[in-house]
Parts: sequence; C-alpha cells; structure tokens
Amino acid sequence: MTRAFVFPGQGSQAVGMGKELADSFPEARLVFEEVDETLKQNLSKVMFEGPDDQLRLTANAQPALMAMSVAIVRILEKEGNVTLPDMASFVAGHSLGEYSALAAAGALSLADTASLLKLRGTTMQLAVPVGEGAMAALMGPTVEETEEIAAAAVEAGAEGEVCDVANDNAPGQVVVSGSTTAVERAVEIGAERGAKRSVMLPVSAPFHCALMQPAADAMEKALAETAIAPPSVPIIANVSADEVRDPETGRTNLVSQVTARVRWRESVVCLKEKGVDTLVEAGAGKVLSGLARRIDRELSSTSIQGPEDIEAFLGSL
Repeated sequence: MTRAFVFPGQGSQAVGMGKELADSFPEARLVFEEVDETLKQNLSKVMFEGPDDQLRLTANAQPALMAMSVAIVRILEKEGNVTLPDMASFVAGHSLGEYSALAAAGALSLADTASLLKLRGTTMQLAVPVGEGAMAALMGPTVEETEEIAAAAVEAGAEGEVCDVANDNAPGQVVVSGSTTAVERAVEIGAERGAKRSVMLPVSAPFHCALMQPAADAMEKALAETAIAPPSVPIIANVSADEVRDPETGRTNLVSQVTARVRWRESVVCLKEKGVDTLVEAGAGKVLSGLARRIDRELSSTSIQGPEDIEAFLGSL
C-alpha cells in the first residue's frame, strides 16, 4: 500500500470540529493552544462552539482547518510512535490545505502557518468589495469547455471584468471565479452549451482568480520573511500538479496559488501515476474522499476526523 495524506480546503469547516480530538488527546490540545496563542484569539472556542458565521469567516476558517489537520497528524505520530514518512509517501492539499500539508511535513512551523493563513484569509477577503466577486460550479463541462465558457463570458461583458477557471476539482466539476456579472454570464452560457447544472457558490470572495492579486502581493511579502524547510515527504503542488521538494519553489508556488487555478484533479492523477493507491484525508469533512472517487475509482480513500478514525487507521499500519 502506498499512501498520500491529503488536506481539505475552505468549505469543509463545521462547528464542533476538533472538539473530540481535544477532549481525547493532549497533542491536539497543544496544537489548538499554540494556534490560539499565535493568533491572539480563542479560535479553538469558535471551532468547538461556533457561532457558524464566525467560523465561516475566511480569516477564521483557513487557520481553523489547518489546525484540525495538523492536530490529526501530530496525534497519529505520537499514538502510533511513527513519523509522517512512515505513514505516507506524499502530501497534497486543496487550496489552503497546501499550507496544512507543508506544516504536517515540517516545511512550515505551526505558528508561521497559522499566521500566514490568517493573513491569507484576511487579504483575500479584502481584495474585492463584497458583492463585486462571485464563484460558480459548473457541472458537466470539461475543464477545456469551461475555459471557453469563461472566455466567452468575459468577451460579452464590460472591459476589465474577470472570469477565470478557479478549481478543476474532478471530471465534470469545474469552478469559475471572478466579477459577479461575468460569473453569472458564465452560468448562462454554460446552460446554453449543455452544462447539466450550475450553482452559484456561497463564498465571501472570488478566490483563485486575477482579482486576488492584492492578496498575492501581501502573501509574497510575508512568505519572503518566513523560513521554509524541505518537506519530510514530497508535496504535490496545486499550481503545477507535480512533485515539489525545493523550499524556494514551494514559496513561489504559495504566492502563485492565490490567483492561480487549483489543479486538484490533475494532482490526484499525478499521485496515482507515482504509485499512490490510497488517499488519507486528514481533517474536517470528506470532500476530498468524494472527489477521489470521481477522479479515479481504483483509488482507495479514507477520512480521519475523530478518535475512532485514528484508532482504525493506526490499526491498519
């Protein structure tokens, strides 16, 4: 069995996340306490108790999801008396999950990762005035067809409007992001061109498109001042859908990632081509496990969220 650990992105958060882990394992409590202390806020209370609207805020959701994922890896290492390379040959993460992957693999310290994600979430939220950006999932079209739909939406609109492919999640599930009017137009064009269904997403900002450039600039400055070590196992990066070991390449990728497409389908295909047969989703929710089934049914996947999942996984080693 060849495993990759994968880490979820924004949207997987839910009130109550991490509470069972904190109640059961000191390693989880230490992670949550360090994140709280670093951010000078009681983020763990928001994770455990809500309210939901506070947890959904981009600046809270991003470090919260990372904290949950890193806590799981730390527990597995302690309880199983193993290291990450003993459990996985690769790591990858969806959007902010790439930071979780780097922290889990020791490339970034926990404190630095929390600070970077707080900044990332805040600057992404502030990059576009509320209401002026949107995202939509188009069900059915290929990524190439969606690129054509996005281009047609821009061509038919006002000068300066943006509509980019933001997420290539799985076959038949591609997300566009950009100016609200352009994204709405893309939904209409998609319907005309045979999309089975299109859904405007309940997001607070248009992530992974050219409108996020102010956030990318802020992250470039912050990342330039952050120590990054070689990861203990290679990471499959969102922007290239390929293996990365070099810290400087990783640093550049994290800047590009803010405005670039999340190439998740290609990342999972890359893992399969490198011999991975099992994905272990460490963190809140089961979104990536669901996408894996759509990308390649030969891949096995498992989700680790609570104490029972941890016990079952360690029993399988």
